[in-house]
Order: sequence, then C-alpha cells, then structure tokens
Amino acid sequence: MKPKVSPFALALCLATTCALADAGTPLKVEDDHGVLNPDDTGKEMIVRKIEMGIIDSVTCSLGINVTKNDDHQLARKLTRECAEAGFTKAMTWMSQLEDNGLGGEYNPDASAEWDRRAAEAGDPVGKFNHGLNLMRGHGIAQDDALGRQFVDEAANDGLPIAKRLQAAGYDLDEVTPDADNWKYAPMF
Repeated sequence: MKPKVSPFALALCLATTCALADAGTPLKVEDDHGVLNPDDTGKEMIVRKIEMGIIDSVTCSLGINVTKNDDHQLARKLTRECAEAGFTKAMTWMSQLEDNGLGGEYNPDASAEWDRRAAEAGDPVGKFNHGLNLMRGHGIAQDDALGRQFVDEAANDGLPIAKRLQAAGYDLDEVTPDADNWKYAPMF
C-alpha cells in the first residue's frame, strides 16, 4: 500500500519551495561537503568537472557538444585534457580544432601531431588522418609511401573511408574534394 500525501502537506511543500525561490535562496548550495543540487548536464557541469579534474570517457564525450554550442575555448580545454589523458578520439578532435582554427589559431603542425599521436595509439581515424597528412605533407614532412601504409592500416582496421581511398588508387580528391586545397598547397 502506498503512503498517501495529504493535499495540505503537498501545498505546504510547494509554498515553501516557492517562497525560498522568491526570497533569492539558491537551489544549488555549495559548502565544505560539496555542492547540493549541482548542475548535472550542460556547460556548467563540464566546467565543474574540469575544475575538479574529472577526466573520464563520459566527461570527454561531452566536449563535442560544447563545441556544437560554439564555446570553442571550453571545447579546446576539455578536449586537450582528454587527449593528454590518452583518449584517442579526443586526440583526433584536437586535430580538428587545430586544423580549423577553432578556439585558437589555425595550426597545421599541431593538428598533424595530434593525428600522429592518435595513430600511434592505434586509433583507425588517427591512422587515416596521419596517412593523409603524410601524403600531402600537411603539418609534417611529405612521405607518400608511409602515408599509404597508415591508410592501409586504417583500412585493415575496417575504416570505410580508408577502404574508399584505397579503391580510388589513393586519389586524395576522392575523400577530400578541392574545398580545402588551399590548405594543402606547397607554401613556397
């Protein structure tokens, strides 16, 4: 049998909550024991977790959502911490942030370095991106043969875009049409 709550008790509870809210009493309270009713979603939660040093797979996966909300500075901070903690998906995301100048300057060298680290950690997307960088000489010395080896490893790992590039005879326009050719042109 479920206990019944009297309408009077319910009204009293509702009135007290409204009175506290009207009086400016915060519903989130921090004291020596922590935070009562902390934000458990959104930007505030991510900031709190970064400040607390909580770098785990759940927290790291939220970096993409922060970036979608156009807070590239916060996305960069969270993603860098996750990448430095060894999360390979964060390494490839840091590469994307560096390559597109989101939350910082366009930095092809840093972008290529994050892809290299992800590749060396065994991430198929990292291998593919590192291979592309090597084939183009983008942010790293050009080495077409080594680049193809990394693309082949990504294809062997089952990455569909790497298989597509192989099937196209390693024609880079197959996977990255000319929209970004300005980035990959020789700089001399």
